[in-house]
Order: sequence, then structure tokens, then C-alpha cells
Amino acid sequence: MTKKTMKAPAKKAAPAAKTKAPKSEAADSGKVAKAQLVEMVADKTGLTKKQSEEAVSAMLECVVTSLQEGKSVGLPGLGTMSVKETAARTGVKPGTSEKIQIPAGKKVAFKVASTLKGNI
Repeated sequence: MTKKTMKAPAKKAAPAAKTKAPKSEAADSGKVAKAQLVEMVADKTGLTKKQSEEAVSAMLECVVTSLQEGKSVGLPGLGTMSVKETAARTGVKPGTSEKIQIPAGKKVAFKVASTLKGNI
């Protein structure tokens, strides 16, 4: 007679507690949010966070307004943003394979500055 061994039942892992990630962990996601940008400007310039927020918002507003007017915006050390015309073209509607006409439009193009490209 041989003694049969029984396996112990598998233990279930305890459910992980769901907690909100602190802001510092959100910064590690690879994207810099406006609030983080405001904080960085405040740290570099010595301005208050409210003054930094006003400065960042004003700069972004000026960039958007200039692009809407069709002007290009040069950001030294970063690159140039410009508005480009897109031609009308024929496309295919997904799922039905129906051919559709896509109208002409505009898009924002960004050309990276060579100094930044070389430093990345």
C-alpha cells in the first residue's frame, strides 16, 4: 500500500487595494500635463503658480490664435508649428469598403528644431 499525497488547494491572491496614483507617479507616464508645466515654470522663474498659470495660458492662447490665422509659430530650440493645406482625396469607408470623397482641409504640422533633434 502506498500513501497518496494530496495537493494543497491553491491560495487566491488578495485583491489589490485600488488607490489613486499620486501626482508624482502620473508624471512618470511620459506626458507632461499643463499643471506640471505650470509648476516647472514657477520653479524656474520664481513666479507664483498663479502667475505661471497665466503666463503659460497666455502663451498657448497666442500660439493657437496665430495658427488659426494661418501663421507659422517658431519656438526656438523646440521647432516650428505651421498650418498646411490638405488636398481632397478619395477614401474607403471601413467596414463597407464604400468609396467616399474626403474634402480638402487644413492640418497643423510640426518640424522639430535641429538642435533638439540632435539632443534627443
